[in-house]
Amino acid sequence: MLIYIRAERYQSGLDRKPPICTLCRSRPSIYHRRYSGERLCARCFIKTLRERVERTIARFKMFEYDSRIAVAVSGGKDSLNLLYLLHEIEERFPKAELIAISIDEGIEGYRDEALKFASEACRKLGVEHHITSFKELYGLTLDEIAERNLGEVTTCTYCGVLRRRALNTAAREVEADRLATAHNLDDMAQTALLNLMRGDLRRMRLMHPAGFSLEGFVRRVKPYCEVPERESTMLAYLRGLEFQTHPCPYAEEAMRSDIRRFLNYMETVRPGTKFTIYRTALRIIESLGALEEPLGGLCRLCGEPTTGEICRVCQLLGELEKR
Repeated sequence: MLIYIRAERYQSGLDRKPPICTLCRSRPSIYHRRYSGERLCARCFIKTLRERVERTIARFKMFEYDSRIAVAVSGGKDSLNLLYLLHEIEERFPKAELIAISIDEGIEGYRDEALKFASEACRKLGVEHHITSFKELYGLTLDEIAERNLGEVTTCTYCGVLRRRALNTAAREVEADRLATAHNLDDMAQTALLNLMRGDLRRMRLMHPAGFSLEGFVRRVKPYCEVPERESTMLAYLRGLEFQTHPCPYAEEAMRSDIRRFLNYMETVRPGTKFTIYRTALRIIESLGALEEPLGGLCRLCGEPTTGEICRVCQLLGELEKR
């Protein structure tokens, strides 16, 4: 679905000029940031988002000056925006390296377009790009998994679990010491509410933007976690990026969809709601000692990192083999 964003227009019989940018005081504004009251021109809008990502990286000490950073690039707006922002930031740190990694789940008529956008962006930026597929790692595409899946676990759940493993495997193969994902503010707020509603404090701990240390697990960080989805969409259009707009055919998690609609409504009537939920979740996580306590070990079947005795990947693939 294409998303169209209009610059602000003010009507009083005849169109009037939009207000001047709150920050530069010289250019017309094109975006009203309701939670802060700012009205921003295109240049200041992009600048403030870049600075916010930089502050997030600094606050959570996500990278070292010489980090080798694998960026998870799906071909959607968030991951492409993050790739461009990190590329701009990385230019000031010559010893740091960026490598883009993409996962081909094997969804006919969907993933090919996204991978094309990801590859094209990497070519333009001169960023090394690696693609790993479900077929290579697990012997099955997601379409094939969907055909065999007759159980209670949704195909969307299979994809999420297998994709997280694939990203970690790909990051290890390129010898990255950090894996940057493009979870935005909406993703973080939705996940926080999901975990609270399910009473799942363990998963709440795992969503910390700074990531955590676990043997065999590339530290996963979320530099984009304070960028609202609406602003991410605006950023992509202002940059003129081509990105995938079609939803995944297996996206079917009804509870997350309900929470998304609820949060979007609350953000409309109470601007800043998503930031409040996200920051409250961080306080809960930090009170649990998420960064200090060990979170698990290695799966006794495959030897991969897990928070339990047997990893979720082995559990799910084992269920498929029974059918």
